[in-house]
Amino acid sequence: MRTIPPSELIINGDGSVFHLHLKPSQLADLVILVGDPGRVDMVAGMFDECECRVESREFRTVTGKYKGRRMSVLSTGIGTDNIDIVVTELDALANVDFESRSVKAEHKTLTLVRLGTSGALQADLPVGTQLMSRTSVGFDGLLGYYEGRDSVCDVEMERSFVEYMGWGEKLPVPYFVNASEDLVRLFADSTVEGITISAPGFYGPQGRMVRLRPSMGEDMNRRIAEWNYCGRRITNYEMEGSALAALAALLGHRAITICTIIAQRVVGSAQTDYRPFVEAMVRMALDKLATL
Repeated sequence: MRTIPPSELIINGDGSVFHLHLKPSQLADLVILVGDPGRVDMVAGMFDECECRVESREFRTVTGKYKGRRMSVLSTGIGTDNIDIVVTELDALANVDFESRSVKAEHKTLTLVRLGTSGALQADLPVGTQLMSRTSVGFDGLLGYYEGRDSVCDVEMERSFVEYMGWGEKLPVPYFVNASEDLVRLFADSTVEGITISAPGFYGPQGRMVRLRPSMGEDMNRRIAEWNYCGRRITNYEMEGSALAALAALLGHRAITICTIIAQRVVGSAQTDYRPFVEAMVRMALDKLATL
């Protein structure tokens, strides 16, 4: 049995995991992930009761109950690099014995649901749309650092996209990972299904041009939106879902991303007062997840 060295999994003096500062007993097996630390209070404010609150850097966690179902809500901050930290440490909290520093004999499956905001790449997705990422596309390259990359990817879809786009050789190869089918079925009747790109930046990696020109060209988003695979299309951008889907799949957890559309990239519009849309998405998700 492998003992995980302290340098590989850092455990704080109080028995909590390094970045999240959570102890195993403080984590529910159903975790809602939000990017914005301020959104934790929005979600937790809908709970019927709260049992603990923990804060460390951009990572804020509240564990409580909604309609009798124990849940945790955790902020991740922005980017797939943060998701790498969050999912790895959540899995450790569930599946590593902190005393022996070894993997537990019995695997615990977590349910990880990201609730975020997003920009649409298709004209028929207005602001306020609740979009479920049935497939997440990683422009970030994170998954390539882990063994088993292709085992959780739709390699044929990836190949089709790379060939169509004439993907630059200096860019990370995109990876395509599907959400948990159980969670897809759970949210299917309340969301629009799509393929979502997770970009490693907000500007150039999403085709925005302020002063610097994107290396893929100014028509990058038009070409992405026109790509079609077996009748499916890329619908939107966000910045975390690909790493969530990929790492959860590798680690044996269920994961999905649902985003509220707050920007319409096709017509160039954005909604800055999007709180009512996000609140509606959160309430819908909580009601669905309470039935699990």
